[in-house]
Amino acid sequence: MSPSEAMERNIRERVEKLDSFYDGIMSCRVMVEASHKHHHQGNVYHVRIDLTVPGHELAVSRDPGLDHAHEDVYVAIRDAFDAARRQLEDLERRQRSQVKMHEVQAHGRISRLIPAEDYGIIETPDGREIYFHRHSVVNSDFDRLTVGTAVRFAEEMGEEGPQASSVRVEGKHHLIG
Repeated sequence: MSPSEAMERNIRERVEKLDSFYDGIMSCRVMVEASHKHHHQGNVYHVRIDLTVPGHELAVSRDPGLDHAHEDVYVAIRDAFDAARRQLEDLERRQRSQVKMHEVQAHGRISRLIPAEDYGIIETPDGREIYFHRHSVVNSDFDRLTVGTAVRFAEEMGEEGPQASSVRVEGKHHLIG
């Protein structure tokens, strides 16, 4: 169907809201179709939105079925854009969890141990030295650590520079990934 100026303006505003919500939208195609199947009542509108974002194509199809609310084209458009926003929210959640799952923990080898002061130093493959405290060692006894032990750790900024937390000894019973 040919859109009125008001309908086109409404759709453009909703597309802009989607674009401000999800920055990566590359294209958005909206189709509004009037169904003539229900002659005893008004036209029921079918709205389809095709979105392209990096690595994904999303399609929203609001089939009115017997939903008489979709006799109002603006209600049908609103419902379709609400569904598109939910799909973008779901995609964003999946992308965030994928990033978290694929983060590789920093690794290195213990280069110095100072048991009397309850700390040690980890040397990373790029030569940086990272401080760690006895209480940062997970599932291992600090007193059993030796110079040269391979470890994985989470790096954070401490009061005096980078420090390691959640220090885990690598080995045949430890995950490396």
